[in-house]
Amino acid sequence: QVQLVESGGGLVQAGGSLRLSCAASGRTFNRYSTGWFRQAPGKEREFVAAITWSGFNPHYAYSVEGRFTISSDYGKNTVYLQMNSLKPEDTAVYYCAACGSYYGGQDPKNYDYWGQGTQVTVSS
Repeated sequence: QVQLVESGGGLVQAGGSLRLSCAASGRTFNRYSTGWFRQAPGKEREFVAAITWSGFNPHYAYSVEGRFTISSDYGKNTVYLQMNSLKPEDTAVYYCAACGSYYGGQDPKNYDYWGQGTQVTVSS
């Protein structure tokens, strides 16, 4: 079992930045690839970014590429999502997820464990 806890969400003005953290406990986190997803009210959960369990080869949704950065610190059992140049359309609950294979990809069904989510609100 892996337990995931997100933090770092909040209210920010458009153009601002936030850094989300996903702290893991339980099994060795570096044997799980991780991803970030988000869900806005009335919309389906969508892929934001993912990284392999080696901590390399990050992938991003087109809508966030160039603005968001996913990174990992397995010494701290933590994965981060640095979000810059935030836009109102980035407003959502952000979830981190862990997949027990080398790379979970963009499909939420590939992920075995989920955090409770953290709210990000970007005002215009």
